[in-house]
Amino acid sequence: MTTNQTAESNSGTGEISGAELRLENVVKSYPGQKAAAVESLSLHIPAGEIVMFVGPSGCGKTTSLKMINRLIEPTSGTISIDGKDIRGENGNSLRRKIGYVIQGGSLFPHMTVATNIGSVPKMLGWDKKRIAERVDELLDLVGLDPNRYRHRYPRELSGGQQQRVGVARGLAADPPVILMDEPFGAVDPITRQRLQDELLSIQRELRKTIVCVTHDIDEAIKLGDRILILQEGANIAQYDTPENILAAPANDFVADFVGAGSTLKQLSLARIDDIDLRTATTAIVGESSAEAIRRAEAAGDEMLIVLDDRNRPVAWPWLRQIRAHEKVRGEPRENLVTLDHRATLNDSLDTMLTSTYSSAIVTGDRDSYLGVIDFHAVTEHMRAAERSAAEQVEKSAEGEPT
Repeated sequence: MTTNQTAESNSGTGEISGAELRLENVVKSYPGQKAAAVESLSLHIPAGEIVMFVGPSGCGKTTSLKMINRLIEPTSGTISIDGKDIRGENGNSLRRKIGYVIQGGSLFPHMTVATNIGSVPKMLGWDKKRIAERVDELLDLVGLDPNRYRHRYPRELSGGQQQRVGVARGLAADPPVILMDEPFGAVDPITRQRLQDELLSIQRELRKTIVCVTHDIDEAIKLGDRILILQEGANIAQYDTPENILAAPANDFVADFVGAGSTLKQLSLARIDDIDLRTATTAIVGESSAEAIRRAEAAGDEMLIVLDDRNRPVAWPWLRQIRAHEKVRGEPRENLVTLDHRATLNDSLDTMLTSTYSSAIVTGDRDSYLGVIDFHAVTEHMRAAERSAAEQVEKSAEGEPT
């Protein structure tokens, strides 16, 4: 698979459920301010893609985002969703049809997880049975066990769990467009990487149109089918795929903003599924420990990966830990750090540096187990990439076509 992020590679081959967005000459001016916050922004966002808005503080990226659901009313210009001008609909009604996810999840503290997720469907008149089924479906989609979490309150959740619930709430009414404003900015780096992976997995399945504001160029490169780099006044510095932006910055502003050398570019663009994964011994929760240990020892493995009945990794114990129990035991899935197969090699190195195994478990859709990536495979891939780049430079110097 190539490293060029397109809707097909990033979002899978499922049916697109997102909507096309168009901004035409959109302006936002505030009384008493000489310069407009947004100066004539025109932008086309294809259906089913993730577009990341990045730029320095005060460049207008959050203002531009909030004009899409009319939390901020444009001064002039047109914003349309699938060809329909958003001004033709009541603002509250419009916002119920657009998912909105912000930093920290912004959950109602007096409501349970289930009530938080079901709040918009309830406003739209869904019956209780349909809402309950949707809540459980979405909790499972964002990696939280419905039986454990649906009746909890936000104060009983970690920051990462609150953010997962916030994403589920944004998806609750199955909106074609989802807006995200620094959604993963308030969590620790490991949780942030896991939430990013979860979003990639969800997007492959649902293929919504997602517009996300971030200050982190690495996050934009990882998640975006396209990246919009803005200068002051929401003037477009460059709007392109991550690969093209890294390979050919449009100007000095973009080059300085991205600020990555060639090796970092390769790490940012290369994905885990560019590398062959290693197989490992697996066992199912509840099976005989003795039989699982026999398989692992025959394969020369000192640990094994425990899967649940849906082929999702739940634990990665050493054999000595397995021997203490007659049956193979599992743990809550969120306790195990895994990597989505579309995560970057940067992510894989970060995860392996904090792992006791110098390797990491890789998952696919709905967190299904795919294999293991190790440090040796990543470093060999990078060496091969560097050799290839050196050969291209040498050919270029000799006047040969590259």
